[in-house]
Amino acid sequence: MDSQFGIAHVWAQGDFVTKTVAVILVAMSLASWIVIVIKALDIMRFKKYARNAQDFWHSADFAAGLSKLGEQGDNPFRQLAIEGREATAHHRKTAEHLHDSLDVSDWITRCLRNGIDEFTARAQSGLAVLASVGSTAPFIGLFGTVWGIYHALVAIGMSGQSSIDKVAGPIGEALIMTALGLAVAIPAVLGYNALVRGNKSVLNRLNSFAHDLHAFFVTGTRLNVDSSKPGAVVTPLKKGA
Repeated sequence: MDSQFGIAHVWAQGDFVTKTVAVILVAMSLASWIVIVIKALDIMRFKKYARNAQDFWHSADFAAGLSKLGEQGDNPFRQLAIEGREATAHHRKTAEHLHDSLDVSDWITRCLRNGIDEFTARAQSGLAVLASVGSTAPFIGLFGTVWGIYHALVAIGMSGQSSIDKVAGPIGEALIMTALGLAVAIPAVLGYNALVRGNKSVLNRLNSFAHDLHAFFVTGTRLNVDSSKPGAVVTPLKKGA
């Protein structure tokens, strides 16, 4: 690109408003890429935990299954298994409380659902940044373009020269702001959609794992993957600390 139309030239020739718009767009781009990278790494880690969760049911007892889930504190599958175990013990061993009006199935369902909701909130944190950047960056860039074109036309009018070579330069510089706004917004939108799909995949597997945990803590067996079908078999797993 000719330096006459480069971003550096726009920055050098721009006024305070133009420079402020450019700084805002650059900051928004950095924020969106940071969120995309961090959340993408999180999803990759959660999917690894989900694969390890399949080994949980190939264990002699609950303690052995818990060890197969790993020791990571951010593992939602491990946290869910621990919350289910603690909910079962709490319901059976405590004195009379309001929750005793619920049967053990409802109580465990409530605790597991709370665990899933906490993970959902954590997984979705940061996505609002991408949504905001994707929806506002094009308009911020357009504002910079309108402002630049206005000042370019004022300068052309004051100079009294309206030939195409005099108009093309300032107008082209102003239009760079629109391109910059799109360059910021497009990755944010694509990243948001990809992260939402990734989170949905992890949540589906977490919900399936919670369903099996519920069946295990209530009945002592785990429904198989095709538990919704008639004649589904169950997989026993000894309860242990």
